Amino acid sequence: MIVVQDVHKHFGGFRAVDGASLTVREGTITGLIGPNGAGKTTLFNVIAGVLEPTSGRVTMAGEDITGLPPHVLFHKGLLRTFQIAHEFSSMTCRENLMMVPGGQAGERLWDTWFGRRRIAEQERALRAKADAVLEFLTIAHLADHKAGQVSGGQKKLLELGRTMMVDARIVFLDEVGAGVNRTLLNTIGDAIRRLNQERGYTFVVIEHDMEFIGRLCDPVICMAEGRVLAEGTLEEIKANDDVIEAYLGTGLKNRDKLGTGA
Repeated sequence: MIVVQDVHKHFGGFRAVDGASLTVREGTITGLIGPNGAGKTTLFNVIAGVLEPTSGRVTMAGEDITGLPPHVLFHKGLLRTFQIAHEFSSMTCRENLMMVPGGQAGERLWDTWFGRRRIAEQERALRAKADAVLEFLTIAHLADHKAGQVSGGQKKLLELGRTMMVDARIVFLDEVGAGVNRTLLNTIGDAIRRLNQERGYTFVVIEHDMEFIGRLCDPVICMAEGRVLAEGTLEEIKANDDVIEAYLGTGLKNRDKLGTGA
């Protein structure tokens, strides 16, 4: 689905991504881990078109997408969420979902004059779809609540719901567990697994919670200092000497510390 080839992203003399190469297979939930400053989010931003790479190449299903802007990638089915949820706080949760699909009739001036029936029909269909998404995510009771007033975990679910309003092929989730309590994190994990198994979504997940990664992700890719350090199952990653050194800097004697909070 995604192939990253020797990608570099420099900010002046700082090499945030320094020759990263990786492959994301279609139909997988791939975990991306690494210590703070490893370049994970910067690599996400390069893949998702938020940043242009200094050099290197990114392909999606064999098509070169290097440097394409986010709105173009959106229409190709590549979406991403953010560590801090980007909801429209004054709109309801339902309205946040309804506004996601592009090309709506109500966006065109001509249709606001002469296509009101078409607009109304489309809005009814979007409302029904949004309600179905909220039901799938177990937050239907929040449909009429202002998105800015729900909890951090519920906002993360809402962001996941946005990807369900369009034909997403691959979704990049940046620290979906940040600031989320364990109960809601389990709900988010269940939704990700169902979307993967039932709807064929491919996911790439940045997360520091190793329990969450271990429950969902195979394979797991570890980055450090802007490069890919290792790839494998979580157990293989946790037993890798280079990974232990990158996280702890103290060698094998502290191997057990690479646990749920790493």
